[in-house]
Amino acid sequence: MNKTPSRLPSSLATDPALDSWIKIESDGTVTVNTGKVEIGQGIRTAGGIIAAEEMDLSMERIRVQCADTALTPDEGTTSGSHSMEQSGHAVRQVAAECRQVLLAMASDALGVETTDLEVDDGTIRSRQTNTQTDYWTLMAGKKFGCDAAGDATPKDPATHKLVGTAIGRLDGPAKVFGEAIFVQDLDLPGMVHGRIVRPTSQLARLTSVDTAKVEAMTGVIKVVRDGDFLGVIAEREVDAMRARDALAEASVWETEGENPDEDRLAEWMLSQVTMDRGVIDGIQTEDCPEDRDPPKDAVVSLESYFTKPYILHGAMGPSCAVAEMSDDKLNVWTHSQGVYPLRGSLALFLKMDIDHIRCTHMDGAGCYGHNAADDVALDAALLARALPGRPVRVQWRREDEHAWEPFSTPMVVKVKASVGGDGKVSDWQFDFWSHNHGQRPRPSKEHSSLLAASKTTDAWPVPAKNPNQGLEAGEHRNAWPAYTFKEPRLRKHFLPNPTFRCSSLRGLGTLTNVFAIETMMDDLAHASGQDAVAFRLKHLDDPRARDVVEATAEAIGWDPKSWGNGRAQGLAYNRYKNSAAYCAVAIELTVDAKTGVITIERVASAVDAGEAVSPDGVANQVEGGVVQTISWALKERVRFDPVNVTSLDWESYPILKLPESPETKIVVMARPGTPYLGVGEASQGPTPAAISSAVRRAIGAQLREMPFTPERVRAMIAEAGHR
Repeated sequence: MNKTPSRLPSSLATDPALDSWIKIESDGTVTVNTGKVEIGQGIRTAGGIIAAEEMDLSMERIRVQCADTALTPDEGTTSGSHSMEQSGHAVRQVAAECRQVLLAMASDALGVETTDLEVDDGTIRSRQTNTQTDYWTLMAGKKFGCDAAGDATPKDPATHKLVGTAIGRLDGPAKVFGEAIFVQDLDLPGMVHGRIVRPTSQLARLTSVDTAKVEAMTGVIKVVRDGDFLGVIAEREVDAMRARDALAEASVWETEGENPDEDRLAEWMLSQVTMDRGVIDGIQTEDCPEDRDPPKDAVVSLESYFTKPYILHGAMGPSCAVAEMSDDKLNVWTHSQGVYPLRGSLALFLKMDIDHIRCTHMDGAGCYGHNAADDVALDAALLARALPGRPVRVQWRREDEHAWEPFSTPMVVKVKASVGGDGKVSDWQFDFWSHNHGQRPRPSKEHSSLLAASKTTDAWPVPAKNPNQGLEAGEHRNAWPAYTFKEPRLRKHFLPNPTFRCSSLRGLGTLTNVFAIETMMDDLAHASGQDAVAFRLKHLDDPRARDVVEATAEAIGWDPKSWGNGRAQGLAYNRYKNSAAYCAVAIELTVDAKTGVITIERVASAVDAGEAVSPDGVANQVEGGVVQTISWALKERVRFDPVNVTSLDWESYPILKLPESPETKIVVMARPGTPYLGVGEASQGPTPAAISSAVRRAIGAQLREMPFTPERVRAMIAEAGHR
């Protein structure tokens, strides 16, 4: 029985037209359209491999067009490790459907049955008559003109020639040879340059500004002020930079309110009014369960707090966009992760017809999450509206990015757990405090999360901050343990009034929740005299979960006998969102007890992401996630005083340097024929827990607060010595 379109992969069901996804070009190539954006996760390459495999094409013929509101299907926002789960499955099905249509056309053209046909790199040959045609002759510039029916069966994995093999990234050569593919590199005819003036305090309001001297500066075209939104447009970038500095000097800002004490942030969070809910199986409940006493027959009972500070996306290049307003139409070139939601948000705020706005994605300088890419797009649009007919490029400065991008929310977690006489967890109680993890632009007539929208004279309110209610959403992502526990009790304490702008950063609540879960698992194993790996396996029923834990332990050479003299290993596990990729991370490190410096020596990780279309791409995602999270765990923390954000550069906001990156081994589990599982955020949660657990074994210090700076390590060593 044929599938109905409603049972197609979700993205394809939304837009089932084959022509939205695949185009047979007249030059002998095939263009694959995806509504997902390329942000380093490799969707351009993976999508190309899938289409080439299903359509019997060589990779040399494949072109992949990422999100563009004029060209590609609407696949929403690229987030949540959904690229392969959504777009990958859609491309696979639509490519199979296109091949089926083309074979039917060839059958008619050659007068043979479709079962007699074979395809090699787009050439279709009859085994019976040896006559042939090809995709390009059959299409001859035409469109498919039909929807996916759901009756085409993708290939048997046993016949795959490309999927699962080592194929270079499609975007690799351009980046290696320095081609201008980033939005920061875009240079359009007649383009001018804009800069925005913002204070270093998110509490500030613009009270006055003298624009006369700036307007008279060389190269300055226009100063634009609209409420607290203040910008300048100049002919050259250097002119815009100088004018921006002069405009900042001429501006007077007034602050209202005060930031909390940065060094007592966790205490501040615990003292705030919260919206309390329960969580069961990854879904928020309306009731909030009561605390309970540990079981009377518990052999071990522990209680610990874990904290994470505000952290940044830390994109290597500050956010940038180019916008051009002409004939009441707006073109925006952006590195937003959601060009369609951005277009809708711009249309409502600018009071424009949505069909008159085109948002084209270009590569950005690195970000997984909601950074300032959407904000700078509105900045550029506002300046372009003030100067119709010329493209306006707006580049944020480093201090703008560090002070104003949406931060990742701080979190506090309290875990109470017990182990019974059978050596298994007999009680699990998990409380967590968090602000919002998601404020991406979404079209609304009532509010806007775009930064400048709340700063103009006709300011729009920002969306209300409410607890996430979706499955494994936001702050409760991966709070539900990945283990088989009896009646775990979870409580969410949502803080609706964040000090700073907060939104999505790679992994959302997973980072802190899994850090707490896995560190407690390690502590329970240690306190009950059990091996940490064996203890985890005792609580894992899923054989795929057990496989990644065992493979990771083997890859690191798990050996408690080798620990000592400041050297030890740690291992942690998680299944992202309890439905995506399985991943375990093991770390071997050394700790200098005198200086408190942690050195990550080796990392091993096994991952099961379902069928690995590009095993190298999967490994890249896991390795990149580990390295980024090591940086978060050891170094990163937004610094602020009562008024200003003070971590405005790479000195005040240090990140992991290349010489500090460890030797890494990634094991990609082979699962041909199984569904694609999101992998981009799989390694964030286990990494800090593996570090913390290894440090405890190395020197006996209990690390519960990120980042694990040398100062904190020394303090924990001193505290351990006084016990």
